[in-house]
Amino acid sequence: MPHSRSWTLNDIPWAHFQPVQVTLDVLRVIKAAAVVERNGADYGRYLCNVFADDAAFCELARAWAHEEERHGLALGRWAELADPQFKFDAVFENFRTLYRIPVDTTASVRGSRTGELCARCVVETGTSSFYSALRDGTDEPVLRAICAKIAADEFKHYKLFLAAMQRYAVTEPLSLHTRLKVALGRIQEADDDELASAYFAGNTLPGPYDRKASAAAYSERTFGFYRKRHATRAGHMIAQAIGLRADGMFSRLIQIMMWVVIGFAGRKFRSVT
Repeated sequence: MPHSRSWTLNDIPWAHFQPVQVTLDVLRVIKAAAVVERNGADYGRYLCNVFADDAAFCELARAWAHEEERHGLALGRWAELADPQFKFDAVFENFRTLYRIPVDTTASVRGSRTGELCARCVVETGTSSFYSALRDGTDEPVLRAICAKIAADEFKHYKLFLAAMQRYAVTEPLSLHTRLKVALGRIQEADDDELASAYFAGNTLPGPYDRKASAAAYSERTFGFYRKRHATRAGHMIAQAIGLRADGMFSRLIQIMMWVVIGFAGRKFRSVT
């Protein structure tokens, strides 16, 4: 994963921040995204447990987790600029009381290590497309700069996990049907407690915590940033992770379905972004 030059928070043009370009819905989404990204350390530990006998991959996983945490810190700092009442450290600790992943497990929750890597490809597809959509959907220059850097990182992460999956598939093969099942299962988890808890904690919503309502509030606003090109690219990446031909009929069908689902889910907020 190491490359020629990894960006730091000092590379962000903080002085160019324009508060008049901040909208409430963008701010709400960023507060939640910051919390999720900062939680990368737990995912790094989980992956190193699952791939404990693969030192090279564990090194990459730790570097990946570090970059994810940096994404969270950048987004959190931006949220504190946009909302001086927002205290990122306190919000993150509150989130961790609501949601924790099983970091001590030694076996993939996906049933195999190839399946785990397929699921990671799906996650990186979602983040890459999301930050690309957000970059194109906001006029605030600092947030655009942050999202551009994060989107590039997330696409790099996708390629990292895709290469690892293809390597593991040689000795731990998965059928197309199983890969599809893993991918669909991970997509459905977009409504799980992680994102819902992040939205609830990030926006200090009045209790009690309502997972379904918080998940819907987050996804509706998030998908509102997407345009067809973002959904189509996401569909292409998922099709590749599943093992479909990029120019094949089923790949094109997935791309169409992605836009139908995302377009419908984000319809309420698309006109205001």
